Amino acid sequence: MINNSEDVGNSFAEEARKIHYNQAPERPIRGDATDEECEELRDEGIPILRLPATSEEDLN
Repeated sequence: MINNSEDVGNSFAEEARKIHYNQAPERPIRGDATDEECEELRDEGIPILRLPATSEEDLN
């Protein structure tokens, strides 16, 4: 998943909205979002999957 997605960092919620509303190209993204931002995305009907934070060094 790490190799097949773009890390958008703290801009995750903003970029997810742009993709959902066809204002940015559709692609797999990953990044950081607050609990509030995740709830708002779900309320807007934007599907997200929350995973525990990991560093790339911890991955095989």
